[in-house]
Amino acid sequence: MKTLLRLVFRVLFRLKTPKNHELLKADRLLIVANHESFIDGLLLGLFLPINPVFVVHTTIAQNRWFKLILMLVDYLAVDPTSPMAMKKVIKLIETGRPVVIFPEGRITTTGSLMKVYEGPAFVAAKTGATIVPIRIDGASRSYFSRMSGRYPRRLLPRLTITLLPQTYLQMPESGTAKLRRKKAGEGMRKIMQDMLFQSQPKQTLFLSMLDAMQIYGRKHRFIEDLKQVEYSYNDILKIALAMGKITSKLSEDNERIGILLPNLVPTLGLIVGMTAFGRVPAMLNYTAGTDGMQNACIAAGIRTIITSKQFLDTAKIAPQVASLQNVRIYYLEDLRAHFNFFDKIWLLAFAMPFPRLANRSLDSEAMAVVLFTSGSEGKPKGVVHSHRSILSNIAQIRSVIDFSVDDKFLNVLPIFHSFGLTAGALLPLLTGTRLFLYPSPLHYRVIPEIIYDRNCTVLFGTNTFLANYAKFAHPYDFYRLRYVVAGAEKLSDSVRNTWFEKFGIRILEGYGATETAPVISVNTPMAYRSGTVGLALPGIKTRLLPVAGITSGGQLHVTGPNMMHGYYRYENPGVIDVPQSEIGNGWYDTGDIVEIDDDGFISIKGRMKRFAKIAGEMISLEVVEKIAMLASPSQQHAASTQADVQRGETIVLFTTDRGLSRDKLQEAAREIGAPELAVPRKIVSVDTLPLLGTGKIDYVLLKTMADAV
Repeated sequence: MKTLLRLVFRVLFRLKTPKNHELLKADRLLIVANHESFIDGLLLGLFLPINPVFVVHTTIAQNRWFKLILMLVDYLAVDPTSPMAMKKVIKLIETGRPVVIFPEGRITTTGSLMKVYEGPAFVAAKTGATIVPIRIDGASRSYFSRMSGRYPRRLLPRLTITLLPQTYLQMPESGTAKLRRKKAGEGMRKIMQDMLFQSQPKQTLFLSMLDAMQIYGRKHRFIEDLKQVEYSYNDILKIALAMGKITSKLSEDNERIGILLPNLVPTLGLIVGMTAFGRVPAMLNYTAGTDGMQNACIAAGIRTIITSKQFLDTAKIAPQVASLQNVRIYYLEDLRAHFNFFDKIWLLAFAMPFPRLANRSLDSEAMAVVLFTSGSEGKPKGVVHSHRSILSNIAQIRSVIDFSVDDKFLNVLPIFHSFGLTAGALLPLLTGTRLFLYPSPLHYRVIPEIIYDRNCTVLFGTNTFLANYAKFAHPYDFYRLRYVVAGAEKLSDSVRNTWFEKFGIRILEGYGATETAPVISVNTPMAYRSGTVGLALPGIKTRLLPVAGITSGGQLHVTGPNMMHGYYRYENPGVIDVPQSEIGNGWYDTGDIVEIDDDGFISIKGRMKRFAKIAGEMISLEVVEKIAMLASPSQQHAASTQADVQRGETIVLFTTDRGLSRDKLQEAAREIGAPELAVPRKIVSVDTLPLLGTGKIDYVLLKTMADAV
């Protein structure tokens, strides 16, 4: 019977099974697997070269169809919340019998990891068992799953079983028994999240889109923009292939081509299509002005720019673009002339039916995109990312947050911003999640209406943008929002509290850098701690190096698969400067001073460059801004410095509150226990704070203003 079933699964489901069976050799073996469908246990029972005991949830074991499957394997039905039930499992492992557990207990209804029970973690830690994580992929798309009706199901989906390297879970030594059990459970959750991330295939952006199209179907309509027309995968594929073909005629292999376009579906298709033909989109910041764009072009060796006449007129930046030197400018409106009759035959007869054969890029380590740092602390640098680094970050995000096809993203962050590109645009495109692209985050009255009207469930934004959306939104505008994720700048307590009190939404604050594609850490529904930026994503290693004058925390260095290839610098145009830090090659010095608590949650104390040395003491300008925000929560504040002969530096506070006095700041400083030196001596009133196009404060301009005071 088993032989027949193996043949059926291999042939009909095109099952891909692992070859690294040596990982299953251990005296005490605990296999943990994600739970996608009713046939998960059957798959493992048929294709693992061992005879384990399957631990199944009591409610699952009572299903009449599942009972038929259980007849083929040894099993133990338990309630994962019961400590007594887990003792039976412990005895099994101690006798040397391999055990398979699904730590989620129930079958996923989201396609992502659900709640991980503490019981399996307690078993692993108590017995010291060797843990082998196994990823089952594809079963959630079968009719044996419990996915929502929107999730595409196939009669015979492709199935894959992946074995991950052995690991162990130590029993925490400190605290009460309840606390040790909780910490062990968190350890098991991290193992499961790491398994989901590590098992992702290594490929290119274009091939990843084709995989998603195969799963969700060519006719799956899921992306729209201001035209309010929903595009399908077939539509985006046609745009990508046509634009990729055209740009290949206008450029050379591996050439960096400047993209100067807003958040529109054709922009997204252009980016993916260029990568399929070995061209590298370099995402220019159209809010940076002539100097910013010119410096970016020089740094990355950009000789060609693709833009749109209509966009330049609408954004009123045509004169700035026209003044750029040593670049050829092509307009979307004129590109049709480069797509001749034979190209149309190629597209319809060959490329559309066989897109994998039309693809020219297969190397996941090849350069995929160039992003530019905001220039908030100097000339913009070109950050070179490979296909692997971007796809790794998407996989890392998906392993910790359960985005699904039931969600709808609203991406208002510009695609030239790493947060807007990776999380806001490519993540939905490569996962079949619905997406609305909006061209500007500055339309504070319009965006809440779009969220309400289009039933959006996911929103990404910066502290500044979220503060303004909350100011103009009706309390019911955000009733469908499941996730609001803040990044790019520190989330203030006032914004966090306003969103919770007015809309009942807990903002998930994250942290990242353009150099890391961008997300390094994020709070999630399963791992949240207010005032922090969450846990580091799976696969990311962190190190803190001590900083003179700072007693708590240290300067954060990170490395991981989402790390950039390197920089294109203005001082050395066209040459990639490989990342390195004091720790070694491949590590990135974030320049941020952080603390990491015993549970791994990261708290940002400030940027190294945003510390003032006053009378020999290191004072964080982040703390200065926190004091100002406490004294005047409804206004905006930003701190800078100017040289001081006697004290080294003097803090200058820029504020939109014309009534803010030093007495109020001193009172707020005493309330949070901040030192007297953190209270600025100079207070300058302004109508608005200078902002970059990404929503960050322009500290370069602010420093110039401070020096002039």
